[in-house]
This record gives sequence, C-alpha cells and structure tokens, in this order.
Amino acid sequence: MQSSSALPVRQGVLYVAIAATAWGTGGAVAAELYDAGGIGPVSVSFWRFLTGLGLLLAAHLFRRARQPHTALSLRAAYAANPWRTLITGFGLALYQTAYFASVQLAGLTVATVVTLGSGPVLVTVGARLALGERTGAAGTAAVASGVTGLGLLMGGADGSTGPAPLLGIGYALLSAVGYAGVTLLGRFSGRKNTGGMFESTVTGFAVGTVCLLPMALLEGLLPDSERLAWTLPLVLYLGAVPTALAYTMFFTGLGAVRATTASVVALVEPLTAAVIGVLALGERLNAHVLTGTALLLSAVLFLAADEGSGRKPSRRMPDPDPGQGRHTSCPSARTKG
Repeated sequence: MQSSSALPVRQGVLYVAIAATAWGTGGAVAAELYDAGGIGPVSVSFWRFLTGLGLLLAAHLFRRARQPHTALSLRAAYAANPWRTLITGFGLALYQTAYFASVQLAGLTVATVVTLGSGPVLVTVGARLALGERTGAAGTAAVASGVTGLGLLMGGADGSTGPAPLLGIGYALLSAVGYAGVTLLGRFSGRKNTGGMFESTVTGFAVGTVCLLPMALLEGLLPDSERLAWTLPLVLYLGAVPTALAYTMFFTGLGAVRATTASVVALVEPLTAAVIGVLALGERLNAHVLTGTALLLSAVLFLAADEGSGRKPSRRMPDPDPGQGRHTSCPSARTKG
C-alpha cells in the first residue's frame, strides 16, 4: 500500500467503500458459523483474527523481501507508540466480538444497522471533541435523528429478528463505541504521519488475537468436527476478505479522508448486511424497526450532506504525546489497527 499521506482523497474513499462492502458480509458468515461450527461470538472473533493475522503476516514478509530497505519492521511499528497499538488491538477485539454477539442475539440486520448507524454519530461527537473537526446544524440533526431511531429500534425489536433483541442492541451499542474509538484513533494517527499503515494493521491484529484467546478458551474454542469441511472455508473467508483485506484498505483510506467521511462511506456495510439478512437469512422487520432503521441511516446522510458542504475542517489539534513527532518513519504512530 502506498503511504497514507500520498493517497488521493477519492482513492481513500474508494478504499473505505470496498472495506465496508466486505464487512457487510462478515456478520452473515458469523451467523452461519454459529450454526455450522457450534461456537460462540468470542471464538468466531478469535478465529477471524488469527486467520487474518496469518494472512497479514505472510503479506508483510513478502513486502519485506521485495522492499528490504523501505518496508518497516513490525518491531519498529510497535516501538513507535506501543500504547496506541495496544489500545487499537483491544478496541478491534472489543467491537468485533460485541458485534458478533449482537448478530447472534438481535439478528444480522438490526445488529449491523445499530452498530453502523450509531457509530457515525459517536464519531462526529468524538471528532469534534478530540480532533477539532467541526459540524454545524447537520451534526446536531444527525445526533437527534440517530437517538430517535435507536429509541424506535429498541421499542420495536421483537423475536422476529433474534432471540434477545434488546440485549443484542446493547451489544451493538458497545460495538459502536469501540468502532468510533478505533476510527478516531486511526484518523488521528493517519493524518499526522507518513507510511507504515500496513505494519500498524498487523500489530493491531496481533494484540487483538492475544486479547481474545483467554475468553475464547473459556467459551469453547474448537468448532464442531463433524462439519469442518464447511466451517474451515467460512473461517478462511472471514479472515481473508472482511479482515485482512478490509482493514488494510480501511486504515490506509483513513489517512486521506476525515473520520466523519469514513463513517459516512462505511454506510455501505449496514446496507449490504440488511439485504443479506432479509433475502438470505429470512429476517423480518416490523414497522417500528424499519422506521428506526431509516432514522439511523438518515443520521448518517445528514453527516454526508455536511461533508459535501465544502466547509474546511478546523486546524489540527495538538499532539498529546510531545515525543511522538520524532517517530515520523514509524507506522504505529499513525496506526489504526
């Protein structure tokens, strides 16, 4: 991948859109793994992270072999800012596992809409407070629309989409918090430094894999051996497409676009998941859920309109780590995960 600072904005948006489309398929694959593999959300996340990490490590070794003098080492990526790498890895593990738990309890459509509908609103608030990215009336309208939509979803959720929709929505909100945190951290890191985003993605997933292992062992790590011929390809897909490919493209794209812009483009994910949930998984959405879904997605569209207004983002906030500027050649400083 090319350095984030040199990436054109349009190409960054394309990267985020491709990543979001790939993510939209991940929940459906996880739902199938619950049935076929007999494992829970933590174990699904662990196998996703482990498989994705293996593919990312292979790609890293290939890059190092072809560009021994320019490709950064993973040690350098981690050493640039170890706390940022640790926080990113933990955040990735948290929001992916909470999302998979929400899919299991509330259904694919509701889980994805709540996570990706609430996420941009949280990103907007966080970007204003932490990054100085200003939003005006559109941002206020987005928050109001998002909160109203979430209330309707909670009031209208029933057993037609999942066995425990309210608890599932709670997990989806937890996932949205993690998503917003990782997005903001990736944006803050990506706009302040050059190069190394790929290596930072690898180190973030290594941390996330370690975080998930103990909980996965407690939950039950190994899938049902009777259907391995079906579960293994599902795990490989989950690690390759919605993980290794998608996150590399997402965090590379974050170096060229604003955090709120990225969250708007990522709206492709809930739309993809909703189509899969209704058409492939037979999920039914009542009037309250449909209205709440429309309001949550409208919140993101308000933000999209704000992005297109032509207002320039405010000046960059000062770096909270005065020593970070010395690590300009290391990836983790602008890392994502």
